[in-house]
Amino acid sequence: MFKFIHTADIHLDSPLLSLALRDPDAAELVANASRQSFEAIIDLCLTEKVDALLIAGDLYDGGHHSMKTAGFLTNQLHRLDKAGISVFIIRGNHDAISKITRQLQLPDNVHVFGPKHETIMLDEKNIAVHGVSFAKADSPESLLPGFAAPVANAVNIGMLHTSLSGAVGHDDYAPCSLADLKAQGYDYWALGHIHKRDIHSEAPNFVVMPGIPQGRHINEAGAKSVTLVSVDDKGSLSIEERFTSLVQFEKVEIDITGLEDWASLVTAGENALILLCQKAKNEAVIARIRFAGESGMAASLRRDQDLMLEEMRAAGQRIGAIIIESIECDVDAPVLEVKSAALDPVNELRAILAGDRQNETTAEDQIREALTALQQKLPPELRDTFGKDEAAVEALLKDYIREGSKDVLARLQISETSQ
Repeated sequence: MFKFIHTADIHLDSPLLSLALRDPDAAELVANASRQSFEAIIDLCLTEKVDALLIAGDLYDGGHHSMKTAGFLTNQLHRLDKAGISVFIIRGNHDAISKITRQLQLPDNVHVFGPKHETIMLDEKNIAVHGVSFAKADSPESLLPGFAAPVANAVNIGMLHTSLSGAVGHDDYAPCSLADLKAQGYDYWALGHIHKRDIHSEAPNFVVMPGIPQGRHINEAGAKSVTLVSVDDKGSLSIEERFTSLVQFEKVEIDITGLEDWASLVTAGENALILLCQKAKNEAVIARIRFAGESGMAASLRRDQDLMLEEMRAAGQRIGAIIIESIECDVDAPVLEVKSAALDPVNELRAILAGDRQNETTAEDQIREALTALQQKLPPELRDTFGKDEAAVEALLKDYIREGSKDVLARLQISETSQ
């Protein structure tokens, strides 16, 4: 029997600047969670009495070189060394340039693969571990061709940091196809890079992306985990998901269609948070709430989002350890038919904005011109802030117009009803 834990994309002590701007308490919680999650992985290795820990890239984040991080890492790896547990590490796009891995004196149980393909034999277990690290931060070409053929009569494990054939939100690194990975003939591919867990292939050729073991922001939602792999005496593999995150991010959508008073909105929000708390796998949750639907309270909710944010934060504290990162309002007011603009000019304006494509096109052109002028004044490294391609920028423009129109109408409606 041979057992190992497969993880990747730990991003130890990753900076959390965007979250810190929103909520310092949430930022502190997640910053500490990255270390706590790594400790949980080490604890799991010890509890399960595994033979090895495989880290498939991005142990660190970029050029981060804090010696406090290095000291923490060394102490944790020494715990495995004392238990006789081997550690195999490959460098990914983030930690390829890290000074820590290159300069740190790691325990004897740790093997860091270099930029040339290697095969490490664990003869007493009849296991072959194949791996390669990124030589530099970018790797536009496939690294698969350099891997050795499977060792005969052994269980072959490959370690590779790759974007596979591409994934939304991730740049292409060491791209390769699933078919090519399976054709290599290894029993298990321990991948890294994509932060979402995915079992791309099962027996006899496992291809596993374990996902990030601790989410860092709202787009890494859900409880996170590592993969526990068991190899029986006949060489057959089985896998299990084991949760390691200390805090999970969640997006919560609340449909308030038909709700017509503030108390009902608060109750709907509180009920959604209760359900979230019941389903959460982690004790601490950071949530972003999005109100949607059609309600006569649309204008009030848009105007008083700050008040609703405080209501939801208070509800989160009452229910459990739920931190509300932010709220979003995507609620429309009902469009009523009127015979004359004089009877309801705000409603008439709403109908015009909803149906006049010519006005929308003119607004897009004006915003596009302003955005282009702003981009030209920014340093080159910041010019992708509004989108990396034309499609992303166009989507942002449409969102600005849609949300801006709703905000204007909400203010007009509130102003009209207060007179």
